[in-house]
Amino acid sequence: MVISIPKSGYYVAALSNQKEEIILQHSPVVRDAIFEKNVELITSSTGKKRLVEFNVATPGDLIISQKLLLRTMQNIIRKKGVGLLRYYPTNGSEELKNNIIKHAAGYQTRINPQELLITDGALQALHIALSAVCDTGDVVAVESPCIFSILEVIRVLNLKVIEVPVDLMNGFDVDFLKKACLKSKIKAVVITPNFHNPTGILLSDEIKKELVKVIQQHDIAVIENDIYGDLNFSGKRPSTLRSYDESSLVITYASYAKTLAPGIRLGWLSTGRFLKRAEQIKFSMGSTVSPIYQETVNRLLNTNSYDRHIRAFKMQLAKNAYLTINLLSAHFPKGTIVVPPLGGYNIWVKLPDRVDMDHFYNQCDQIGIKFTPGYTFSFSTMFANNFRIVFADKYSSLKIKALELVGEAISY
Repeated sequence: MVISIPKSGYYVAALSNQKEEIILQHSPVVRDAIFEKNVELITSSTGKKRLVEFNVATPGDLIISQKLLLRTMQNIIRKKGVGLLRYYPTNGSEELKNNIIKHAAGYQTRINPQELLITDGALQALHIALSAVCDTGDVVAVESPCIFSILEVIRVLNLKVIEVPVDLMNGFDVDFLKKACLKSKIKAVVITPNFHNPTGILLSDEIKKELVKVIQQHDIAVIENDIYGDLNFSGKRPSTLRSYDESSLVITYASYAKTLAPGIRLGWLSTGRFLKRAEQIKFSMGSTVSPIYQETVNRLLNTNSYDRHIRAFKMQLAKNAYLTINLLSAHFPKGTIVVPPLGGYNIWVKLPDRVDMDHFYNQCDQIGIKFTPGYTFSFSTMFANNFRIVFADKYSSLKIKALELVGEAISY
């Protein structure tokens, strides 16, 4: 009712008999309903309802080395200071790349430093690799089942897909791929040979060698996802497809989000013969990766800190895997098929055909427990009775009880 005019005084404001109503006009937003639903099924819930989440394929807060990571970051900030605020080399820190190469040499994987790109996580590495190898409309062979994020990158790039079955005993069906190569011009194969997501299956060295032989015969690029390779439960660290490749057709990528912490958005891509195009695509997506992440991973690799962490981490994962299998065996319906993983942190479960899956997921909602439904792992509907369970966090009494309750709710 009163206004102030500088250096003049206070005056009665002019009043309007009518109030103006301000209406903000928003354009309608069109969203992909299937994409939204699938993203919700594989990510952590932000709602107020307390949920027991077995659907998020990242290490939980209680299992990551928080003190190690935070202490390392603090030391780096003190040492590097303002230098962390500048751009780093486009393809990544040379010292970091050399340490990645040394680590890979420990499991007989040879990487040329000139073809190694540091990326903003594994998914960016996959996007670069597919874009470097394929053009719109090209055919890509993928595992079936296959993680939703890989399928989504393929869909966004407008590529066609041939789904290659994953046998629950032997893994990727190379014979099926051979037949597919005779019928279609396949440009690339996307595969996770070490502790496949969602089944946890490890390809034998014989199958790896056979696959490399097939792709060399047909001149097909293989994009190898090795994000779980360091997480073997027993024995030595498994080999990679890259270790058997002499043709530079194998493109390998990995990430530290799965082995250190989900917030460490740093991965790497070994481009093989596709460096030139991959480098251009990488630059177009952002000229550098976070310096603090590069320096943190570099410091851990440069000492024995990373190896010490991995030994403790995979021991905890193995314990969680066995506990999960025992709980499923004891409380889920007779006839439930569980694939015991040899590493990583996923278990692939198939419920008996007699189980009503709508009823199962309704029970999950009521109990407050989340799994990733099998239908998200394929463009088809063949995995309707499957679900994935992630065991990458410490078990509490609440988590154990929730698993028992949902299993018993569908047992009849």
